[in-house]
Amino acid sequence: MEIGQAEPLSRIGWATRLGTGISLAGTAIALFNRVTVRQLSGADKVAEPVTVCVPARDEAARLPGLIADLRAQRGLSRLTIVILDDASSDDTFPMATAAAAGDPRITVLRNDAEPPPGWTGKAAACARAAEAVATPVLVFVDADVRLTPDAIAAAVTELRGRRVGLVSPWPRQRAGTVAEALVQPLLCWSWAATLPVSLANRSLRPSTSVACGQFLVFDTAAYRAAGGHAAVAASVTEDLDLARTLRRAGYSTALVAAGRMASTRMYTGAAELDAGYTRWLWSAYGGTRAGGVAVGTLAAVAYWLPPLAALCGRGTVRRVGVLGYTAAVAGRLLARSTESGGAVAPADVAAALAHPLSVAAYLLLWGRSRRGRRQGALRWKGRSLNTVGG
Repeated sequence: MEIGQAEPLSRIGWATRLGTGISLAGTAIALFNRVTVRQLSGADKVAEPVTVCVPARDEAARLPGLIADLRAQRGLSRLTIVILDDASSDDTFPMATAAAAGDPRITVLRNDAEPPPGWTGKAAACARAAEAVATPVLVFVDADVRLTPDAIAAAVTELRGRRVGLVSPWPRQRAGTVAEALVQPLLCWSWAATLPVSLANRSLRPSTSVACGQFLVFDTAAYRAAGGHAAVAASVTEDLDLARTLRRAGYSTALVAAGRMASTRMYTGAAELDAGYTRWLWSAYGGTRAGGVAVGTLAAVAYWLPPLAALCGRGTVRRVGVLGYTAAVAGRLLARSTESGGAVAPADVAAALAHPLSVAAYLLLWGRSRRGRRQGALRWKGRSLNTVGG
């Protein structure tokens, strides 16, 4: 029996309409963000001192590329760079020293201590790298980020132009495998299809803040006043929680798209992607099973039911299903266009067409993360995450 063929399946038709409505609403928000989200662009010359901190653990392969990008930055007359090798087990320290090539702006530090009790490794490394920073602007960049020569100056210009405590330029997510192409674009899509960012940027409501820890630009005074990384020591999503902490302290935060100025390949391959997401996804939706189940149910209705109806339905149900699936693909592409500064590659189209599979992969990762949390099995870069994060 086909979907929509008989009266007993009328509930499927109603659910398909609901899912399509959710998908259309997400696409409308994604279109609004595509038009209104600011992109990093031209930079003013920055006269005030700026410090860039790079926490790095086992990043021997990727860190030299970032250091080369940082050395090539323009428009910053007083730039200081602090590289912290966080007890790496590989050649991160010698590779960083070699890449610095004696540049007097760069200090390469080695930390051999494990994080204090109740701290994640990332938060502890960021706090250690920034503890002696006294410049008015403090920037954190992850080792896997790549920057164009004007990226830092443009981000500082955005920070000062907006007069906020934090600007988070969202890097374009690059993918090298099918698994990455399916999952990584969901990071941007998750906010681009649900939150009108230009309106959220004008709010102090913590729940509407968005930030990406790969590239954070702080007014140092605001960072210190809000407690810095010590205020989010135990968080496995310290970027989001830092933005929320700043807002609670009365400081505005803003998300912008880095576009062509910053990009990253966050994870390399399916195994690393699996480990990377399972370490923190348990904390999504308030860290509760009920929240995850509710979101998963909505995702199934919005992004699985319409394509199923398009394939198996008939008449109105099929037409509604086609509309819902088309809207989901369009929303995914609009989010990608926002993230990348307008460019959408054929691979992006293919990944968008596979959006139902992407959602399935994401929900599977959430379930694995919840199970790993219950079993005390979560680890990242050789460190247990089971004593932090609540």
